Amino acid sequence: MRVPRSLEVWKMGTVNYLDALKLQEKLVSDRKARKIPDTILSLQHPPTYTLGKRRTDHNLLIPESELKKIGAELHYTQRGGDITYHGPHQAILYPIISLRDIGLGAHNYVEKLELTMIELASVYGVKACAGQKGQTGVWVGERKIGAIGVRISYGITSHGLAFNIDPDLSYFKHIVPCGIADKEVTSLRKETDFVLPTEELIHEQIISCFARLFGYSNLIWKEKGSILSDNGEN
Repeated sequence: MRVPRSLEVWKMGTVNYLDALKLQEKLVSDRKARKIPDTILSLQHPPTYTLGKRRTDHNLLIPESELKKIGAELHYTQRGGDITYHGPHQAILYPIISLRDIGLGAHNYVEKLELTMIELASVYGVKACAGQKGQTGVWVGERKIGAIGVRISYGITSHGLAFNIDPDLSYFKHIVPCGIADKEVTSLRKETDFVLPTEELIHEQIISCFARLFGYSNLIWKEKGSILSDNGEN
């Protein structure tokens, strides 16, 4: 009989990008040492642009000095992928999971992240699909609705996906999103005819899609307050 697979879900609310990065690094280290189970962070960031390890600065279309004026930050990361935007009204998931334990390779892992966003879109009657060759993320026609950028270290994942619920799309005009020129960015709000529920519910729905696709039957939900107290923070 198969043992039910457990996933800790940390509902973090809005978290500064660097704080989330430090937390991921700690959790990756703990997961490698088997101090924690597979864990997923569910959160949003203040307006933030991030570059992957390829350092494609040319895809940032405004001077760094102008970022403060539009209320955004820029950070360099070790994830794969090109430049992307994170901000309010996105559903962001950072899985810290052992691919070896669940028997997945990197390619299949990314495919399942794509399917997670495709499934969520379908709940609201939106037909999304994975990008064509060279186009990462998830698309509705020629419009991008979800981004993926992952890091895998000794079989442990970090970074993850960002799905556009209803972000301020004007922030995407200042970059070449994911390095793909002449493509629009869209959101669930723009694409669906449904009245959207609360963002909290949508965050829970995308986690449920993720858990089902990755075979987690036991979800352990943790709110921000209990997470901070568990980690000895006030």
